[in-house]
Amino acid sequence: MRVAVVWNHDHTGVINRFGHLCQEEYHRETAESVVAALQEGGHETLLCEGDKRLLATLERFMPPDPQARPSGMVFNMAAGIQGECRQSHVPAMLEMAGVPYTGSSPLGHGLALDKVITKRLIRDRGVPTPNFRVMRCGTESIGDLRFPVMVKPRHESDICGVQLVHEPAQLRQAVEVIVTQFEQDALVEEYIEGREITIALLGNGELEVLPMVEYDFGERETRHLTREVTTGMICPAQIGSSLATILRDISVATFRACQCRDYARVDLRIDHSGRPFVLEINSIPALGPTSLDSPGTPCLPLAALTAGYSFVSLVHRILDVAHTRYFGAGIV
Repeated sequence: MRVAVVWNHDHTGVINRFGHLCQEEYHRETAESVVAALQEGGHETLLCEGDKRLLATLERFMPPDPQARPSGMVFNMAAGIQGECRQSHVPAMLEMAGVPYTGSSPLGHGLALDKVITKRLIRDRGVPTPNFRVMRCGTESIGDLRFPVMVKPRHESDICGVQLVHEPAQLRQAVEVIVTQFEQDALVEEYIEGREITIALLGNGELEVLPMVEYDFGERETRHLTREVTTGMICPAQIGSSLATILRDISVATFRACQCRDYARVDLRIDHSGRPFVLEINSIPALGPTSLDSPGTPCLPLAALTAGYSFVSLVHRILDVAHTRYFGAGIV
């Protein structure tokens, strides 16, 4: 089958440089590892940019079938270039053009990338999440929020721009940094002291919950993730069976609430009394080659490796899940 791996690396393929620019960094080795995995499975591949030239590129690579059946699929790794809901841009183009693809829909990516909407949706389903406020200048009332608090951009993924604030005097400056640097509201939420766990999920109907990964902060003073702090990872995380069941249930509920598809990763904290709190969901989690002893290994592939997947079989599993969603059967 023809499979185009779409990503965003060269951000020049736009009409204008306008709006908030994507702050995330992606390495060519990651995309090329997915291409190599697909080629190992016998697929004809193309690595291409998710920019204004995308649809013309795909039409050449997978021309329309006379029976109007798609002649290929996209393995979507595109995080977007600029503007709001940037992770939704490539899926929206593909929806319009009638090209099937892996991963969440434009709506799913939009919900997941907005941390505030995510928290409201999961709270409606009874999923615990830290108390929060949305701020634009840092002088708004914090209500009953308790310090310390985490201050982060509302529309960025993972650890981008995260700051830990211990007292009210620091809050205004922290919010101003977010608003100035990222051109968006700041999410201010109570900091949950304790363990940090991430849970990867595969599938659509009956979700496969992969082994849980715990970040190992060791003796570090900073016990939360930042771009500057790298940690070891423990997989599977050592968690009692009753708590593990709760974590699996709330991860699945988060996946459903945010209308994710095919695969995603849920990030949580567990406080010292054993209470879990969902921080966010990543609808397009990082992929890449795996190693049990490498601190740079992305969490989803590490969890999959622990579950018995090789990186190649994980990539094929994601493609097969998406193919089944569209066509009712896996890839022959």
